[in-house]
Amino acid sequence: MNSTPHQTLEHLTTILDSVADGVFTVDSSMHITWFNRSAEQITGFTQQEALGRPCCEIFRSSICFSACPVREAMASGHSVENREIDILNRDNREIPISVSASVLLDADGQPTGGVETFRDLSRLRALQQEVSDKYTFHDLVSRNPAMRKLFDILPDVAASDVTTLLQGDSGTGKELFARALHDLSPRGNKPLITVNCGALPEQLLEAEIFGARKGAYTGSVEDRPGRLAQAEGGTLFLDEIGDLPLSLQVKLLRVLENREYQPLGAKGARRADVRFIAATHRHLDKMVTAGTFRQDLFFRLNVVQLTIPALRDRPEDIPLLLDMALDRFNMQYGKNIRGFEPEVLNLLLDHPYPGNVRELLNIIERAAILCRSEQITLDLLPTSLTLHSTVNHRPTNNRPDSDQLKGMLARHAGNRTALARELGINRTTLWRWLKDCDFH
Repeated sequence: MNSTPHQTLEHLTTILDSVADGVFTVDSSMHITWFNRSAEQITGFTQQEALGRPCCEIFRSSICFSACPVREAMASGHSVENREIDILNRDNREIPISVSASVLLDADGQPTGGVETFRDLSRLRALQQEVSDKYTFHDLVSRNPAMRKLFDILPDVAASDVTTLLQGDSGTGKELFARALHDLSPRGNKPLITVNCGALPEQLLEAEIFGARKGAYTGSVEDRPGRLAQAEGGTLFLDEIGDLPLSLQVKLLRVLENREYQPLGAKGARRADVRFIAATHRHLDKMVTAGTFRQDLFFRLNVVQLTIPALRDRPEDIPLLLDMALDRFNMQYGKNIRGFEPEVLNLLLDHPYPGNVRELLNIIERAAILCRSEQITLDLLPTSLTLHSTVNHRPTNNRPDSDQLKGMLARHAGNRTALARELGINRTTLWRWLKDCDFH
């Protein structure tokens, strides 16, 4: 039995009203001609209110007159997929949605209007915010247990005036830890002053830290306050303390012991009301043994030591850091990049990051600057990264199954580094394989 046009329309209505996504159509003048039940629920407007009205009156978004997905699809003849925008619902509440749009064609293949499907992202955004809140601490982001322990003790360390040594590879974020310690401390409303101990020749570095009177050295034409004076009442962050010359180590020790220092060319000492935080990627205890770092200064600096894990030792943080970096650079450069092509994401998750978090941020910043679409593509990654990943990538068809992985890990007594070495993969890949097996 053949269906009548009326029955076909009723059947189509039933189908469209049963889907979770909002669906609407417009004619060539952008007036709404169809509006399903999910569209009503998401926007707050009824079908009766929406039909016949310009879609911009229902989907009140800042892009309606500049980058409308339906208008773009109708003009180009190409579909627009998964574009995230914000609209105002009937109660003027902002709703994040994901939009896809296509052109509607008649029997002769001529455009007659457009169709848009959209999905409410409110719950997804709330979940993303919950994850962000849970794993973020004063601009530091991590779900790694060792990092979470550092987050737990940071407020207690910050509340004291104790000298703190931050130990970790270059690029792990020691300056962010120093900022967190300062901000959380009673000195948080005073200056945080940084000096890089390896950035200047010895005489200039001495003047930089302690200050200098006019004429104290060639080129000194006026009194110059040092970083100690600038940090008065606040915190002095001595970055790369392992590069401090031995002669200046003696003078710094005096400040730490007596809270006094003497600017170059000055006749008397000055008091220093300063909290000290030092950081290094070097092993100071080995430098003490080698005679290149004073033992007494090491003991003064090392009252509390916080060791920051390298990114290779916390691969579970890479997805969080990628999301954080993309959000940061989207905002900084006015971009609308939604994510990464699957192959790109796999490369970024597998990369060992010898330069740690700094390297990851540099890679994403470069890609964001060059990106002209909504996804970061392979050609936007540094050649060195893609070559490294090609050489070291293990084919997925050689991946052991879940039981094999668990057995191999047990054979290595839980040593994931040893297992990764046996499999010929890096720890990041191993972490993802174990995660896929729900094995933690």
